[in-house]
Amino acid sequence: MKKILSLIVFGCLLSNIYGCSPTNILASGGATTMAIADGERSFGTVVDDATIKINITAKFINSPDNLFININTTILEGRVLLTGLVDNQEIRIDAVRRVWEVEGVIEVINEIQIGDRSTLKEYANDVWITAQAKGKAATIVGLKVVGYNFETIKGKVYIAGITTKPEQLDELVESIKTIKGVKEIINYVIVK
Repeated sequence: MKKILSLIVFGCLLSNIYGCSPTNILASGGATTMAIADGERSFGTVVDDATIKINITAKFINSPDNLFININTTILEGRVLLTGLVDNQEIRIDAVRRVWEVEGVIEVINEIQIGDRSTLKEYANDVWITAQAKGKAATIVGLKVVGYNFETIKGKVYIAGITTKPEQLDELVESIKTIKGVKEIINYVIVK
């Protein structure tokens, strides 16, 4: 009950933060959203990460290079994972520079790739792989699946999150390896 109450309070807090933001929108930086892992992070850490996410989103929205659309962000304890596809190295560097300008960022993990999704089939395959990974995670970790973020780019699956159960994480990674089309798994899950 306490955890549900915390989630409700956090939601109200975020709605106030977003309501006061210069853009007045609930922005998630592409398709990635913030998730609270049940019992894995303190309320203060979640709020700090949400604040970082809002500030990065504002910087990406103000970018002339469509960073908001092309780059996904996952923030865990001040560590920022950047994934996505951009046209050239300069845009990639600009995205990292903008993230480092945000207060509270302690590490930037740059997994932005240069190129494009040349076909609709390739994009659909990545979406399908991500959905399969989320489904396998739900089966293995149950409701704590909200503590993980998945992103697939050209068959590479990026996993970020926090866990206290390394054996469960190992099982999840092995399970994702069995998904058709997965070329590589990049694991950024923090084990506490």
